[in-house]
Amino acid sequence: MADYKRRSGESFETFLRKFKRAVKNGKRLEKAREKQHLVPEKTKRQQKKQALTGLRLKKEKDFLRKTGKLEETVRRR
Repeated sequence: MADYKRRSGESFETFLRKFKRAVKNGKRLEKAREKQHLVPEKTKRQQKKQALTGLRLKKEKDFLRKTGKLEETVRRR
């Protein structure tokens, strides 16, 4: 990381302005923010497992609706 030092006779406001500009132009902050919310891609095995779980749950809910143990839900859009 770059080292920023205040020159003699330089006001703090001037130094802060230069520092902010350097950080913004350096793209370090932008890269850090991108990595902060990075979600790793799922492997094929994970995708298949999730799809099978969803199908199983859907089947169970349909069965419960047909037998009357689960109320019918009306979708509103």
